[in-house]
Amino acid sequence: MILELIVLGRGSLVSSAPPSYKGHRYPVEIISHCVWLYFRFPLSFREVEELMLERGVLVSYETVRRWCAKFGQAYAGALRRRGPRPGDKWHLDEVFVKINGEQKYLWRAVDADGTVLDILVQSRRDKAAAQRFFRRLLKKTRTVPRVIVTDTLRSYGAAHREVMPSVEHRSHKGLNNRAENSHQPTRQRERAMKGFRSVGGAQRYLAAFSGISPHFRPRRHLMTATEYRAEMTTRFAVWDQVTGVVGLPATA
Repeated sequence: MILELIVLGRGSLVSSAPPSYKGHRYPVEIISHCVWLYFRFPLSFREVEELMLERGVLVSYETVRRWCAKFGQAYAGALRRRGPRPGDKWHLDEVFVKINGEQKYLWRAVDADGTVLDILVQSRRDKAAAQRFFRRLLKKTRTVPRVIVTDTLRSYGAAHREVMPSVEHRSHKGLNNRAENSHQPTRQRERAMKGFRSVGGAQRYLAAFSGISPHFRPRRHLMTATEYRAEMTTRFAVWDQVTGVVGLPATA
């Protein structure tokens, strides 16, 4: 089962070339900057519009919304492909989210360094939901972990025995702080957005957010100021490459 999923995942590779901006009258520098602002900071589309206006760029909030919907996941996917291979220890967790007044569950997996491996919004947290998330993880990462760490939800154990029984499973509430802490930026963004309006909208937004926002959040507490600035300079250079800004003439 595991090998079959990994083979399927290898067929899902996509090109690392920047997305096409054909038909857009704004230069890529403006488009990518608006997308960066929206996914990096807890801003609304109207607030991004205001920030761009202060810089002399006239762009409507609705245009910013369309750019984020069109390019957000493409940028996030390109950043993930350029990132390091996931570690062999995965932390999985699920939290509830309110969507149009209904309780849903946000499943998240991170490695030992806190790198987000995948997220999935589902209506349940039973065995079938856990199996779906496990299979999705194996297909997306195209690798098998050495160990998975979860809380004591029984659905994890049942799904683990069927999907990846050869992987060590550690089930303990106190061991899973890495995954639980990774939900904090999402909660902050959820409050700023006053909740999500649909399951599909939440999945699309969080898929892009979980790829873009962490790229600009290095573990600053482990760095000196000089190291942090150097690391951020490198990360901004990577951003310019995946968005296609590199090699284009600068705009005023």
